[in-house]
Amino acid sequence: MAPQTKPELWTILAVLRWSAAFFQSHGIDAARNTAEMLLAHALKLQKIDLYLRYDQPLAPQELAAYKMLIKRRLDAEPVAYILGAKSFWKQTLEVSRDVLIPRPETEHLVETALQGLPASGGDGPWRVLDLGTGSGAVVLALAAERPGHLFFASDRSVQALKIARANAVRNGLGEQIRFLCGHWLQPFGAGRFFFDLIVSNPPYIPTSEISRLAPEIRCYEPLQALDGGPDGLEAIGSIVRAAGAFLKPRGHLLLEIGYDQQNAVEQLARTAGGYAHIEFFRDYAGHPRVARLTRGENHRAPAGALSGAHAAFSETTQQKS
Repeated sequence: MAPQTKPELWTILAVLRWSAAFFQSHGIDAARNTAEMLLAHALKLQKIDLYLRYDQPLAPQELAAYKMLIKRRLDAEPVAYILGAKSFWKQTLEVSRDVLIPRPETEHLVETALQGLPASGGDGPWRVLDLGTGSGAVVLALAAERPGHLFFASDRSVQALKIARANAVRNGLGEQIRFLCGHWLQPFGAGRFFFDLIVSNPPYIPTSEISRLAPEIRCYEPLQALDGGPDGLEAIGSIVRAAGAFLKPRGHLLLEIGYDQQNAVEQLARTAGGYAHIEFFRDYAGHPRVARLTRGENHRAPAGALSGAHAAFSETTQQKS
């Protein structure tokens, strides 16, 4: 039940206690933490400051601002969208309803990619591509951990790319990543780029399951980043079939997948052909979460394709795409 009486003086601590109980009574997860994050945001403070200034009264305009945030959360708007930010890996990212909120399970995609991505370029820097980059969470994490490689990211949403670019600049990676607008691999034409590593967190939820998702997801997050078609494999299948033509020999394609999609993804890869190794990596719950498909040795880039890729990279660098 919500508190029956309100405090006579709305200090920071009183507001926290009351709103945490209020959130709990309305079934809001992590009620206390939610109250802390929203109040800190309303007051433009760090969470620790709430307890350092616990006896500070709130001005009427501060109470009004906080009340609006409470209403937004009661309407099922995700906290990340209310705050306009979400932590992922070691970075804080700007997010809006134009991009999917980065999730902890996607860090498994980053971890798997880092296992194979060398700390230095060796014979030369790797070309790494993040398909459907959204907020830029995956490519930013990889670029931060493995500087010295060439990083690309694509998304068909212009608004998403604006956010990803802003996140790159905010995290000091603005010069390390080239962003291109287009659907999956379309921005790269045919045979112009050959990548050592392609990563993607594509939509993989079956259409029929969208309506059963929590309202925080189905009512606020971008549908095109969630809906994987009738069987959840529409985007995954497109990427698996197309990516081989853009991978160098022994190049890797890494995909985040649904917990029950291992067999289907393996069949897609075998049907597509050209993948010498097909592996799956499990998340902390024991579910297959990341697929790694490795291109075979017999895949050879056409003569001049790699020099063409160098030229194309130089072009995108000059344009700061």
